[in-house]
Amino acid sequence: MKAKIRMGVVGLGGISNVHIQGILRSVDAELVAICDTNAQLLQATGDKYGIPAQRRFSEFAELIGADFVDAVSICTPNMLHFPIAMEAVRQKKPFCLEKPIALNAKEAEQLRDACRTANVPNMIGFSYRYKPAVRYARSLVQEGQLGRIYHVYGQYLQSWAKPDVPMSWRFSKAMSGSGALGDLGSHVIDLTRFIVGDIKRVTGNAGILVGARRNPGSDTQSTVDVDDYVHFLATIESDISGVFSISRFAYGRGNYQRLEIYGDKGALVYSLEADDSLEVCIGSVYEQSHQFVEVPIPARFHQDQMQSFFDLVRGVDDGLNATLDDGVFNQKALDAIEESFECGKWIEID
Repeated sequence: MKAKIRMGVVGLGGISNVHIQGILRSVDAELVAICDTNAQLLQATGDKYGIPAQRRFSEFAELIGADFVDAVSICTPNMLHFPIAMEAVRQKKPFCLEKPIALNAKEAEQLRDACRTANVPNMIGFSYRYKPAVRYARSLVQEGQLGRIYHVYGQYLQSWAKPDVPMSWRFSKAMSGSGALGDLGSHVIDLTRFIVGDIKRVTGNAGILVGARRNPGSDTQSTVDVDDYVHFLATIESDISGVFSISRFAYGRGNYQRLEIYGDKGALVYSLEADDSLEVCIGSVYEQSHQFVEVPIPARFHQDQMQSFFDLVRGVDDGLNATLDDGVFNQKALDAIEESFECGKWIEID
């Protein structure tokens, strides 16, 4: 490995900016190559970051195989996560993969098993694990500050999917696997596991609010075949009860997350819109006065997502990164929730 980890980024849509900015911030990495099938976007991004023309690729396998690329970020639409990550495994290149890791649990397990056999370092982009308030909440729960946990209430609400928004891959099951469920719900599932524990069984309700959308640059429309919202109940380990609401039609919401956790000795509320915060009610004085107090987050809980990947590649990570094992569980949970709202029953998660 060179002095700096030479990063290639595959897929130059919106989420790639998180990866690229993280690369640029780090003293341990450098951006050396980019890839996208959109020639205009490829050129604009290459010009912006000074990437030479010979290091701008339209084929992901060529970027991954380049001898000047040490590791890759995979930032494409969902249907490409599996094949690109499998190529990284084949060429034994460490990768940071956006979520969800595949379109279904079968693909996810295949990717995990191949990666395990090849022993390739990997990290899944469950980015909210790196919010200081989330890490502090996890610590408080693990320390027993809340006692026995009874309930978890979670929300992830956005409002961007208005009826006049044109058709895109996010509204197609073949390209995304699911709608708000995979896009937003995957984060809620991971946050719950990260802070509290595994989800054991689920039952849900979902719906499509806009059934057809205009194709970009055309008067034609395409059918939307993935969920716009999902509400689901869950049983979490230790018989914790969970209630979750996911929507991209929550008027006025930008990127709103809220997780409330209630135990027999205390409670906490994690919130995110522009910034993340943590409120706690721990101890009889606060309980009797019904007060939740926002607490400062200790410095030790601050961690940069992309730096965590670079630490992982160097073998010095803190052990809190999401791996393909986490990605597989997440995909199984997504599949179970989808099955539950199709059949109207509780579904056990294997």
